[in-house]
Amino acid sequence: MIQTVDFKAVIDKYQTIFFDSYGVIKNHNGKVPGVDATFEYLEQTGKQFYVLTNDASRSPIQLAQSFQKIGLSQITADKIISSGMLAKDYLDLKVNDGTVAYLGTPDSAHYIDSSGLHTMPVSMITEENIDQVNALVFLDDEGFDWFEDLNKAVNLIRRRNIPAIVANTDHAYPVNKQDVAIAIGGLAHMIEHITGKKFIRFGKPDSQMFNFAYDILRAKGDINKKDILMVGDTLNTDIIGGNKFGLDTVLVLTGNTLPKDAETRITATGIVPTYICTSAVID
Repeated sequence: MIQTVDFKAVIDKYQTIFFDSYGVIKNHNGKVPGVDATFEYLEQTGKQFYVLTNDASRSPIQLAQSFQKIGLSQITADKIISSGMLAKDYLDLKVNDGTVAYLGTPDSAHYIDSSGLHTMPVSMITEENIDQVNALVFLDDEGFDWFEDLNKAVNLIRRRNIPAIVANTDHAYPVNKQDVAIAIGGLAHMIEHITGKKFIRFGKPDSQMFNFAYDILRAKGDINKKDILMVGDTLNTDIIGGNKFGLDTVLVLTGNTLPKDAETRITATGIVPTYICTSAVID
């Protein structure tokens, strides 16, 4: 069995904690049992924290409300940094006019609607309006027809030389202890392979999300990367992303990495967390 350390003893060494969301704070059953105590402790000790999530399915306000509904009142909208926010920044800088088509739900379209651009779901693309589409954004795995709309997305990319932006890089997400579902990042990867185009990705493990969060911290005062800890459940996103950005990392065993698989996966991938904890719960 892999050796774990006490989570409280770890976070006591750092000023700021970055948390992944799904598999760390909550799962298919709701919040991870006992995680309330962790956020109460962070509040009591005055430690800063942020939730860094590849979930672009809802706005930060809606994501915060989902945490508050399960009793985590400390997680407010200003504590959430989502990959959708980075996609919005890109659109603000790079796409000045025309229409932005998207795959996802109307809630996920918040990020591109807030850029002031005309938006529409891929399902509404026709021969009459296809030439006005100046970007395609992959936001969520729900809200569209996986046959008709994915085919439309493929042919849009083939016919138009436009940026394709992946706002959630996750290929899959757990739906229970045994099973996973395909995420929008997995669909984007398939379409990228089919079209031979290179897509623009935001979210862990890429550095943009960590830079975004780090800039917020530095705007508040002096801080060094050695003062920040990244807590995640997935080696290929949370842990390698934190490692590459120069942060210490904690792998928790409540999500994508199960206790029985942890040692094998670390050995196979070569992705080594600074610490391994059973969970992000303070005992």
